[in-house]
Amino acid sequence: MPTVTLEQWQTLISVVDKGGYAAAAEAMNKSQSTVSYAIQKLENSLNVRAFAIAGRKAILTPAGKALYQRAKGLLEEANQMETQAHQFAEGWEPELRIAMDALFPEWIMLDVIEEFIKERPLTRIKLMETVLSGTDEALLKKHADLVIGSRIPPGFLGDPLLLVSFHLVASPSHPLHQLNRPLNYQDLRLYRQLVIKDSGSRDLDSGWLGAQHRLTVGHIRTSIDAACKGLGYAWFPTLKIQQEIKEGQLKPLNLEIGNKRDVQLNLIYSAGDYAGPAAKLFGNLLSTRMAKIMDSDF
Repeated sequence: MPTVTLEQWQTLISVVDKGGYAAAAEAMNKSQSTVSYAIQKLENSLNVRAFAIAGRKAILTPAGKALYQRAKGLLEEANQMETQAHQFAEGWEPELRIAMDALFPEWIMLDVIEEFIKERPLTRIKLMETVLSGTDEALLKKHADLVIGSRIPPGFLGDPLLLVSFHLVASPSHPLHQLNRPLNYQDLRLYRQLVIKDSGSRDLDSGWLGAQHRLTVGHIRTSIDAACKGLGYAWFPTLKIQQEIKEGQLKPLNLEIGNKRDVQLNLIYSAGDYAGPAAKLFGNLLSTRMAKIMDSDF
């Protein structure tokens, strides 16, 4: 069992921060003799001197400096534990699990996470980036409290969050761009298509996949980099490749038909009406942020 109490550690911190026993006593609303006794008891319990007297002033010893730093961490952790316990008593979840379809702009998600942390800094956040059936499974298997996905399974309700537009693109040096005419699906079949692997167990495919050759990767960023290197063509969310198009690394392909497609992303609570306060807070922050972005012609 610890021989030093939290109150004694707090006294040590106060003496250091306030610059002496008298000031610490006043700040803690205690007598100076009580403060002195607490420090003496701490030193005796640990068999170490925390303070040395230099003239009329008490200064930290090397050991005292180390104890002071550890004591601050100890008190901060104790305060966090109490705050967290109060949150649990109020029904707040200790951890918030979010499954985000890889189509959703990650910078928006990170902005909302930053905003959430300011309000609930002690809530742990687990963010999972999912693809195709991986998003469904996170919802159906209750691996996430809040899901951003394109499909709302039976038994769940969701709110529209973002309409994601796709364009078919390739590097400007890709042979398809050299044909100098509108492309048809027979043209596409002859060249390598870049595909994002399903993160779930169902190994689903999405979009037109009639190409004879494919390069399948696990993350959309890898696929974009591969397209920039001329390794294939792919459908990408326009929001994800704005910089690459602006810099001339990628160029939209000109199709005779089907030049553009859209996917609706929705915000879904896995527990529905029984979602916890942390999930609801995060969902509200996300919806508010998206509404502001849409109003600014995002």
